[in-house]
Amino acid sequence: MPKVANTREDVCRAGIRAALELGAEQDWSGITLAAIAEKAELSLADFHGVADKAALSAAVEPWFDEAMSAENIDMSDTPHERLFDVLMLRFEAMEPYRAGLLSLIKWRQQSPARLAELLKARHQTARWALTCAGLDGSADLPFTAKVLNTVWVLIRSERAWRKEESADFSRTMARLDAELRSTDERMQWLDRFMP
Repeated sequence: MPKVANTREDVCRAGIRAALELGAEQDWSGITLAAIAEKAELSLADFHGVADKAALSAAVEPWFDEAMSAENIDMSDTPHERLFDVLMLRFEAMEPYRAGLLSLIKWRQQSPARLAELLKARHQTARWALTCAGLDGSADLPFTAKVLNTVWVLIRSERAWRKEESADFSRTMARLDAELRSTDERMQWLDRFMP
């Protein structure tokens, strides 16, 4: 017998988890909302007016973004260390859902519209990452420039995460560290030209 969901947020969270679990078993393109509801042990009616498959797919990124604020970051660390720690929290949260996420990534790559949505989500992820790392209030460089650099870091690091074979995230951490160092150099170069 299906469970009764308490709130719209409960339905969305349960739907996201169920969709990712289904994505580990089959192509994302073949997943239906009815299957998501069944996997989540909810009724299809629970999703009416709350979320469909497209909305749940789009909600995956913000759901993982929450992991970046799940732990307190040591603000005495360098900006590089803080942003590294925040982004690694996200990758660690993604890991249990690796197979489902890889299925979702493949599905997204089949549609320019879905890729455009992902790029928008990447900007939001970057903004939240900078906020969680305490880098949203500094006036040294325009926040937009920091966001764009962080989007690049995310994209490049996620590519490494997709190929990760080590339980200690060695490939992901090495790529993330290297991309953050490159970003630091770009931002220092840009800072020289700022008034």
